Amino acid sequence: MSLTSVNPTSADPTFPPGFLWGAATAAYQIEGAVREDGRTPSIWDTFSHTPGKVLGGDTGDVAVDHYHRWRDDVRLMADLGLSAYRFSVSWSRVQPTGRGPAVQRGLDFYRALVDELLAHGIQPMVTLYHWDLPQELEDAFPSGSAAGGGWPERDTAHRFAEYAGIVAGALGDRVEMWSTLNEPWCSAFLGYGSGVHAPGRTDPAAALRAAHHLNLAHGLGAQALRDGLPGRARIGVSLNPSAVRPLTSSAADQDARRRIDALANRVFTGPMLRGTYDDDLLADTAAITDWSFVGDNDLRIAHHPLDFLGINYYAPAVVSAAPADAVDRQRADGHGASSHSPWPGADEHVSFHRAPGELTAMDWPVDPTGLKDLLLDYTAQAPGVPLYVTENGAAFDDVPGAGGQVHDPERIRYLHGHLAAVQEAIAAGADVRGYYLWSLLDNFEWAYGYSKRFGAVYVDYATQARTPKSSAHWYAKVAAAGELPPSPTLD
Repeated sequence: MSLTSVNPTSADPTFPPGFLWGAATAAYQIEGAVREDGRTPSIWDTFSHTPGKVLGGDTGDVAVDHYHRWRDDVRLMADLGLSAYRFSVSWSRVQPTGRGPAVQRGLDFYRALVDELLAHGIQPMVTLYHWDLPQELEDAFPSGSAAGGGWPERDTAHRFAEYAGIVAGALGDRVEMWSTLNEPWCSAFLGYGSGVHAPGRTDPAAALRAAHHLNLAHGLGAQALRDGLPGRARIGVSLNPSAVRPLTSSAADQDARRRIDALANRVFTGPMLRGTYDDDLLADTAAITDWSFVGDNDLRIAHHPLDFLGINYYAPAVVSAAPADAVDRQRADGHGASSHSPWPGADEHVSFHRAPGELTAMDWPVDPTGLKDLLLDYTAQAPGVPLYVTENGAAFDDVPGAGGQVHDPERIRYLHGHLAAVQEAIAAGADVRGYYLWSLLDNFEWAYGYSKRFGAVYVDYATQARTPKSSAHWYAKVAAAGELPPSPTLD
């Protein structure tokens, strides 16, 4: 088996002092207990219970029962030597319907979780939004609104700021690291464009409106956090920028790369890092929307100073100009099958191609060089802003052996290659301060249900028994040493 890799020998094998070794999860993917202690449905509850939306009819009703097993899960993290844990808060667990007062039972769960993490020397990072919008906000249709509810509706950004203030008030004395949003590209373009994620809408104009209101929500939420948190708090966002590469050096393929870079990356980094939408993005999408939903102060608000930037990375995108007779151009973008495109204004112009290299169980190519490229790119785009790899990992078809152990050498090779890429980026000047493996546990993998296993810890879904895989033990040793060992062989 051949995996694309960087050259780890060119970088110091040790990581910087204080480097955070973490793992990450998301509330709907692990918590379960969807009807307990006042929690109301999110858009993912509704979506997963809609026939045909999730493979096998799976739902997150139970997930991996983290809501009841959190103490054992924190003990597992401590046993693996993690120094950091990134988790998300379920909005509808702490503020049912997305409006009004908090439910203390929901907040108490997160208070207790954070206290347990700190007791084991594990630094929490709270993600306020990981795709589980309260369903009542999606259903809301304010008077005179043509956008429908949810993220295409401007009011949702203001509701998010209120929610951010609630969580800050509950956890601000315990938590120093805060991420407003996780992968807003997925929320906007998979949720409202292609429809393969909740809420499953397929309106390109709504997708662009959603993207803008997520930018606005980030800025409003960050300000609410600033107002409610101690001065030591660090506030950032976790994006999933795409390492977009042209298939050839032709001018047409370079323009295809530009179009996807605008929609995958600059639609968020423009407002967040520079306070603007680039002219080419506006021109590319002019036939879909006139962007009149952008308020006078919106971009200033979205351009809230960042204390850190989270980078989520899985695979690069390879694009070319689309021939006139191209069919199903979006199918090789790695974002699920749909007759609707998540690329408004670009799908008629761009074809996606699978990058070379070994594939994961998601059919995503393994290419650590994309992670290095992104870390260096955002070092240049956001000088002085520390970076964290807030998600990186791979799904493989993990199967317990006769003795119950789960041997996953492919994942070890994957992690080694990507950690080597982080080292090379640091050696080239990137200020990378931590790495969060996706994911701590096998879990509900969105529209793929329970068919894809990303976890370093194997979960038997019938019994909820947890078994650390070989990769978990390998990762623990790397974290303890703070040093990357020689490249492993694949056996």
